[in-house]
Amino acid sequence: MMTVAIEGKLDRSSAILALGGGVVGDLAGFVAATYMRGIKFVQVPTTILAHDSSVGGKVAVNHPLAKNMIGAFHQPELVLYDVDTLQSLPPRDVSAGLSEMLKHGLIRDEAFAHWCEEHAEELLALNPEALGYGLERGCGIKAEIVSRDERENGERALLNLGHTIGHAIEAIAGYGEFLHGEAISIGMAGSALLGEKLGAPAGLYEDTVRMLRSLRLPTTMPAHLDTDALMEAMMHDKKFREGHMVFIIPDRIGAARIVKDVPVSAVRDVIEMLRKGE
Repeated sequence: MMTVAIEGKLDRSSAILALGGGVVGDLAGFVAATYMRGIKFVQVPTTILAHDSSVGGKVAVNHPLAKNMIGAFHQPELVLYDVDTLQSLPPRDVSAGLSEMLKHGLIRDEAFAHWCEEHAEELLALNPEALGYGLERGCGIKAEIVSRDERENGERALLNLGHTIGHAIEAIAGYGEFLHGEAISIGMAGSALLGEKLGAPAGLYEDTVRMLRSLRLPTTMPAHLDTDALMEAMMHDKKFREGHMVFIIPDRIGAARIVKDVPVSAVRDVIEMLRKGE
């Protein structure tokens, strides 16, 4: 894309239009952030999953060793959403996108999390009215958080619920076996287990898994993914600091917190429990 931008003689008054899913948005945004040290861009997401990534200004490209280590913060001038573009999505992509929608409810809005479960069949069927509300509320929750912490110095990290385990799954599986939302779904189930281990009320994991499964999302760790390899991948994640695992841990449905000293042994135990579906 850089070559195209240079050959096209884009200048500081130019803008890049990101029409597509999350990968397109991330790549176009990263190019816009770095070309001539930053030009404007517009997000036009065409997947449900991109309702999350198109808002907030995080743009990045993947590396074989870790996800989101190479990127920038670059806010789009505008995000345009047309639910008609979602009608051609395969069922698996629909579920994967709804994973991030539900995530917003799990971290900040209990009523919205329950709404996602109650309207799961409508969302899976791409009902325009349900999608319109779900996308608007999900984007709204994220925008509220980002507006207070654009560069993830604190509160914005809550949006990473499920991502520490989820990114490790993606890295080990080669960014192809699992869709992003599927990996994050397993990660959110793991975070709920960790929450119970750290004092959250019993039933948090059961409720979280039920909500995820209502959207036809996976909640167990695939047997062929090695625990040691997953732990090693998490050590490379940017949320691993000074020998401690940093996790977003739910206290209940609709409320989560940042925990910076999660014992590595507890994370390993959770991965094994996820493998058994406990």
